Amino acid sequence: MTSTKTLQQGVLLLLELNPAEDLRKMRRIIAEDPNWSLNTVPCLSNLCLQSIVGNFEEKPIFEELTPIQKDFVQETLSTSLPLHVTANLISDGAYWKRRCEQRWDICDVSHYDDSWKRMFFERHLENIIELFIPDVTEPKTVLEMVPLCENYVKRLDISQLLPPIKEPEKEEDLEYGSELVSDNEDEGPSVDHFDFNILLNKLTKLEELHLVFRVKHCGMNFEWKMFEMTDRDCESLAKALKSCKTLKLLRLHQSHIDDKKCRRLVKHLLDHPSLRELDFSHNLIGHRGARAVGKLLSRSKLETLNMSDNNISGRGAKAIAHALSNNRNLLSLNLRLNHVRDEGGQAIGKALMSNNTLLHLHLGGNEVTAPTAIALSKVLFQSITLKSINLSCNNLGVDGGKALEEAMSHNTSVTDCDIRLTEIDEQSVSVINQVVLTNQSSEQKRRPRESRTKSTASF
Repeated sequence: MTSTKTLQQGVLLLLELNPAEDLRKMRRIIAEDPNWSLNTVPCLSNLCLQSIVGNFEEKPIFEELTPIQKDFVQETLSTSLPLHVTANLISDGAYWKRRCEQRWDICDVSHYDDSWKRMFFERHLENIIELFIPDVTEPKTVLEMVPLCENYVKRLDISQLLPPIKEPEKEEDLEYGSELVSDNEDEGPSVDHFDFNILLNKLTKLEELHLVFRVKHCGMNFEWKMFEMTDRDCESLAKALKSCKTLKLLRLHQSHIDDKKCRRLVKHLLDHPSLRELDFSHNLIGHRGARAVGKLLSRSKLETLNMSDNNISGRGAKAIAHALSNNRNLLSLNLRLNHVRDEGGQAIGKALMSNNTLLHLHLGGNEVTAPTAIALSKVLFQSITLKSINLSCNNLGVDGGKALEEAMSHNTSVTDCDIRLTEIDEQSVSVINQVVLTNQSSEQKRRPRESRTKSTASF
């Protein structure tokens, strides 16, 4: 009533102040918005799109729209909508870019095949797993995500796994603890960390899994067991890995994996149909675990093996070398920072005499000396496949350097030879480095020719 009266008063005032002929030139409809005009009336199609956006959760409409209309929806749709509404409906594009940039400060989409949708669901699932607390977080929190993300998750990079919450001991438990042990010995958490066995077999597009058992920002609550995989974790993970038939890369590092756990994991990885890269670096694996890995080389299609920074001795290296002598798949072997010594180094050199597949070998920091250098020099004499060799931080000495110098002078394939901190004579170092530069130049010239040949063959 008040607004109507005010409007009437405004019209009367307008009539008093303006002659009749001026009023005829003005618009006859007086809007409450002084900036209103016919020029700002939105198109009916835009009004419809705004209605679709505003009521998307109750009645989602997307596939029926034209490409231009879809772009409008992606740019204006609320990023707070539940994922079960948008996950399998909104295609990759601006909407998922907005959700990513709103949630994370750093968003490099090039790491996700330039797919914003893949980035969102991989990082979202990673966050759920990293914050999962056994016996507190409901497993359905993870499982409910599977139908929404299974088509987009190709890689999971899990940087922490939380242990169960430790209940504070009551005073009576402390006082009569010894008497209560037998009564409560079966009590405890059902799992020690997140159980991957409930998830991996359901992610049908998963190709890479990066895991580290640790707790970030543990503060004053630090305990060593926060940084290791338990036996129950190992058994659960091993079964999960076996069930994940699409997995190509497994990286499980800095998790205190010893021989027992390594053997259990390898047992379930034997004859895996798709595994191509295995990284067990920065663990506690010794010769028994190395023997298991040697068996895996014989019963898998591994192309890259990284066992750096473990406790592998000469016996373990010999087991890997034995498998290497008959292997036709492995392209890269990294045994950096172990203790293979000359027993293992010579065994690897002997194995490579019958191996024409390996491209990259890393034996840096392994306490090898001249006998290993001499054994590897025989390989360099005849090899036309080995591309890089790293012997840094070993005491190869003058004799080892001379053997490598003579072998490299006949080699045409090695384009990277790291012999830093090896006590090799400077003249030998200079000759070896010059050969490497020559091989690099030849390789660069050869690549364009090979590309042209392939292009011609394709026609």
